[in-house]
Amino acid sequence: MFREVNGLPLHVLVIHAVVVLVPLLALLSVAYGVLPRWRSRLDWAVAGLAVVTPIATFVAKESGEAFEEAQRQRGLGGEFLRKIEEHSEYGDTLFWFTIGLAVAALLLLLVTSGLTRVRSLPRWLAQVLTAVVVVLAVFALVYVFLAGDSGAEVVWGGTL
Repeated sequence: MFREVNGLPLHVLVIHAVVVLVPLLALLSVAYGVLPRWRSRLDWAVAGLAVVTPIATFVAKESGEAFEEAQRQRGLGGEFLRKIEEHSEYGDTLFWFTIGLAVAALLLLLVTSGLTRVRSLPRWLAQVLTAVVVVLAVFALVYVFLAGDSGAEVVWGGTL
């Protein structure tokens, strides 16, 4: 299921979505948290990204594992597999940071939405969630860079 689309490895196609969506989720979630005036303009974008980005990251992770297995079946090994495993570890970590960022962003949206049931929550909760979003956004940006850079090194660094 996660192997190919029209003869092209799915991983090669979907990573481009991840490279765009993860930074967008990170930056817009942080902007939503630290710029209250922009919240009404960013809320739907943050909500949509918080749903779509983890899905894209999951598909990238699973398609990467299928691509790795296909390379193993072709008999590639040694340095290539070591670099692929490093890349895979970055991708796995990125997936979990993306899930955390998405959940924190959705909770921040809920807490700051102005619903009457939510108004009874302490004011500091939005500030704490904003801090959590900022920290997770930084980690997500770092790991999207590490995963992308290590993947590019495998492809363009003469290993493949």
